Amino acid sequence: MKPAPFEYFAPDSLEAALELKAQHGDEAKALAGGQSLIPAMNFRVAQPTLLIDLNRITELRYIRKNGALRIGAMTVQAQAEYDGLVATHAPLLHEAIPNIAHSQIRNRGTVGGSIAHADPASELPVICIALDARMRAQSKSAGRWIEARDFFAGLFATTLQPDELLVEVEFPGMAQYTGYAFMELARRSGDYAMAGVAALLTLAKDGTCQQAKLVYLNVGDGPVEASQAVASLKGTKPSTDAFRHAALIASQKDMAPFGNLHASADYQRHLSAALTERALAKALARAEKTLKS
Repeated sequence: MKPAPFEYFAPDSLEAALELKAQHGDEAKALAGGQSLIPAMNFRVAQPTLLIDLNRITELRYIRKNGALRIGAMTVQAQAEYDGLVATHAPLLHEAIPNIAHSQIRNRGTVGGSIAHADPASELPVICIALDARMRAQSKSAGRWIEARDFFAGLFATTLQPDELLVEVEFPGMAQYTGYAFMELARRSGDYAMAGVAALLTLAKDGTCQQAKLVYLNVGDGPVEASQAVASLKGTKPSTDAFRHAALIASQKDMAPFGNLHASADYQRHLSAALTERALAKALARAEKTLKS
């Protein structure tokens, strides 16, 4: 199919792009990598009357360490995948990015575009929640920071206002003695995952679990936090039995998967439980390594 008719603009500055958003609001869609928007337009799921191509706005392509790790919204995923700052200061993000589709997609897809698209099967929104990231939204008249938990508003929806663009994502450092892991399972490499999980485990000096995070993809209408499962781990000595119990709670109480063409809801629960046990074990091994160093 072909997209519905639309106007096309390719501004070379952020100010010009924001002026267009101020004038046209929701009728204007921002084109970043185009790996999700263009197929949606071709199938006429999305029918913007105006397209704002952000690819000439080079000021939004960067990875910097300024207290926290900051990534410009137009930074392509492949750049973040191989960047040393990401590997050092956001290793969970570094581990997750290679799971995004194929290398050809990551060479075009952008960090900000994937996050703003808010696909429940996408890896980056899950990582943002797990790492307590925050997003910088900018309009013609003002800017504001939005916490990751407040940014995602359901299926393909965010709390960005009609005149705003996502311009930057900030990732704070992980707490001391924290291990991490990201795991997902797809039928074929590069396909959307049937289920996936980002796990963080922070140990106290005595080896007990001080904090934990479990955030899932493709088992709800957005990133799903397993708060009840995490509560079962806090203050306990990490063990195989504790991880199995947490996995059961997460899969049966913390999520309500819809099921899809590739996996039923029950199978998504089963996969989530299995991935949870493995991810927590991997995160524990990494946390114990930091505790001993």
